[in-house]
Amino acid sequence: MKKRSEGGLVFSTGLGRMCPGCRNPVADCTCGDSRRPAGDGIVRVSRETKGRKGKGVTLITGIPLDDKELKAYAKILKARCGTGGTVKDGVVEIQGDQRDILVPLLEQKGWAVKRAGG
Repeated sequence: MKKRSEGGLVFSTGLGRMCPGCRNPVADCTCGDSRRPAGDGIVRVSRETKGRKGKGVTLITGIPLDDKELKAYAKILKARCGTGGTVKDGVVEIQGDQRDILVPLLEQKGWAVKRAGG
């Protein structure tokens, strides 16, 4: 079996140094970019049980913060709910059905909040 090369273009005379991660010029590298595409400006709070053996979690999507600020804000939300949770790909997951607690907290920040699903 032939091992496929994971490498790529490292230097180009036309573009200069290339990032091995995103294969863009180093000046235009998007690997460490923590920004997400802008949504519609609405923070959605929903409940989901998929892939969790029947255990429900509350999902919060559309919070207009970068990754570092989002993680810090998720910590505050988890403390207010008294439960655990995590941040995955810009989505805050809080254990249990916490929608009634979270919606007013999010509205206090001045965001438009909708309860999505159920």
